[in-house]
Amino acid sequence: MVILQEDHDRFVEILERLREESNSRFAFLIDKAGQSIASAGSINDGDPTALASLTAGNVAATEGLAQVIGEASFSTLYHEGEQESLYISLVADRVILLVIFDEQSSLGLVRLRVKQRGDELDAAVRVPLEREKNQPAGAGVATAGLDDISDADIDALFG
Repeated sequence: MVILQEDHDRFVEILERLREESNSRFAFLIDKAGQSIASAGSINDGDPTALASLTAGNVAATEGLAQVIGEASFSTLYHEGEQESLYISLVADRVILLVIFDEQSSLGLVRLRVKQRGDELDAAVRVPLEREKNQPAGAGVATAGLDDISDADIDALFG
């Protein structure tokens, strides 16, 4: 999934509103491969790269569990800790939403706010997915305009 700056800005805007409305500390969008897409808030001393990877692994393991018992998937996960809790939800079946909250919020409030922002977040995630689907093969954003560059241009640049 190729994410443009405007996609990222939209994700951050939605995550920030979700974080504020749910009184959460951190909201994070992650792809299923464990790559960070966008975030709002802070995780104190936590490593966001490790958090993204472990969250994606958790979702993958849970999808395996669902299949073992005959479910297609579990759409949400919840982990309750003494100090902080995690709420994990799938968005557009391709992206993972992670919300970290503490005693200043509650599971009920987080679930309500995720549900309220769900359609908006789903629509925002589908924009780059649709753009990717509608592009001809090999016409990614990273290669845009490269067809116009000749060998002479390359020689002149590095010559």
